[in-house]
Amino acid sequence: MVDIATRVYNHNFKIDPIVRSMIDTDFYKLLMCQSVLRNWPGTNVTFSLINRSTAIPLARLIDEGELREQLDHVRSISLARGESTWLRGNTFYGKRQMFSPAFMEWLEKLRLPPYHLERKGDQYELTFEGSWPEVMLWEIPALAVLMELRSRAVLATMGKFELEVLYARAMTRLWEKIERLRKIEGLKIADFGTRRRHSFLWQDWCVQAMIEGLGDAFIGTSNCRIAMRRDIEAIGTNAHELPMVTAALADTDEDLREAPYKVLADWHEEHDGNLRIILPDTYGTEGFLKNAPDWLAGWTGIRIDSGDPAAGAETAIRWWKDRGEDPTKKLVIFSDGLDVEKIEELHAQFAGRVKVSFGWGTLLTNDFRGFAPHDGLAPFSLVCKAVSADGRPTVKLSDNPNKAMGPKDEIARYKRVFGVGEQARLDVVV
Repeated sequence: MVDIATRVYNHNFKIDPIVRSMIDTDFYKLLMCQSVLRNWPGTNVTFSLINRSTAIPLARLIDEGELREQLDHVRSISLARGESTWLRGNTFYGKRQMFSPAFMEWLEKLRLPPYHLERKGDQYELTFEGSWPEVMLWEIPALAVLMELRSRAVLATMGKFELEVLYARAMTRLWEKIERLRKIEGLKIADFGTRRRHSFLWQDWCVQAMIEGLGDAFIGTSNCRIAMRRDIEAIGTNAHELPMVTAALADTDEDLREAPYKVLADWHEEHDGNLRIILPDTYGTEGFLKNAPDWLAGWTGIRIDSGDPAAGAETAIRWWKDRGEDPTKKLVIFSDGLDVEKIEELHAQFAGRVKVSFGWGTLLTNDFRGFAPHDGLAPFSLVCKAVSADGRPTVKLSDNPNKAMGPKDEIARYKRVFGVGEQARLDVVV
């Protein structure tokens, strides 16, 4: 077990670069990347950092030279031989050779493309532009770098004993959460905390604590490197990126209306079983399900990632019943801003009505609230999203308008095309 406090106190770039592996990323990124490389290899996409928590002045907290050093290091990383062997030969979701030889040969040669970094006031403008399969792999490491540099900036002001106490308190807090989760009969939960983690070492510690504390109730991690190192399941399916980019490429309103289903038709041809999980909220869950083709009702389940999670699950249950499906055989994955109280509440409400699972993210791997002066280690909402495709802006509506993104005129158009009316605004914490 790593002595994290001592390691933090003695931070050395060569020992502790923030991103230390090409597979220090979420599993769904690799799954989607394979699909994108096969179907849209020539699409030009721009990703951009978006700090939803504008009160956090990243450019004042993080030194630009250090940020560039970490980003340049990410560009130097390539897939290690052991990592390639694991991806080629491991069984994922019950399937061997999940990744094709052609994709693996491409990934083994890949170095991430250049970035553009510019300071704008108290924030950084960080963008990545290039072919979709290449630039999409910047998302997770870019977020991990920004989040950890902010943590390091705060921790650098602390002495060794203060750091010891800080991490002891954080460990105690997590273990108390685990003790509560142990009491939930039939719990299934995974680590989804890579993108906004406190640090790599802390995420790895959290995963080990979950393994020991929850046993079979802990079903795996989204982080490929940690999954490989700890010999547990790599968890993940698909994300908003697929419908956002493919919708931006649509030429007409009719093409736009069909884009979210066409991209899932491609996914349907590539994957089966527990990889067939619908993420319906990109352009509003109600409208998506209302207009969905019948074959989508046969998919394994739904992931709820915005809006009121209980309302989203009830909508899914009604939809399955209306389409002649048995909801008790379907999987609902809750993954938006979860902490123990909400996990307990949702499990009690839906266990037995559907198969329930949880993707626990930021408040698993970055809950240092109240542990630093001025709450300087509290997690905040930072994302890195595709903002354009072949020169056309992307749009995300979400089930929470506070998560919407895109030009105002395009948001209005998408709302009209997808029939999205008034939505309740909910606070975006993480």
